[in-house]
Amino acid sequence: MDVVLAVALALAGGAVGGLLGVGGGIVFVPALTVFLGSDQLEAEATSLLVIVPMAIVGTWRQHRLGNVDLRDGVTIGILSVPGVIAGVVVANALPRRALELGFAALCLLVAYRLLKRGLSRPEAEAGATVGE
Repeated sequence: MDVVLAVALALAGGAVGGLLGVGGGIVFVPALTVFLGSDQLEAEATSLLVIVPMAIVGTWRQHRLGNVDLRDGVTIGILSVPGVIAGVVVANALPRRALELGFAALCLLVAYRLLKRGLSRPEAEAGATVGE
């Protein structure tokens, strides 16, 4: 593994995770497969591990700013465990190509939704007038 490239990917993934709250996985998985030569399953598994410290630091900072709903976060965290276990079983059973295409479709869907939301005016802004 090229250490300089890995450091650059880590910084980019951390920045994207901090800015957008995506945990960096949206950056790490493609970067690991395209630039560092990992296969899809290895990239997804590595991304899951990398996200742990990022999530801890991001949550700590956002909690200090009052932006974390602890009850919802704990509930979702606990209930996601069975989903993660099922996802790992399915990921290990599927062909690598299916994982690649599925991840690509997810990235396109997320990009579309973000673009659509970014181009539309929020209702609060649409009804606001100057001086309010």
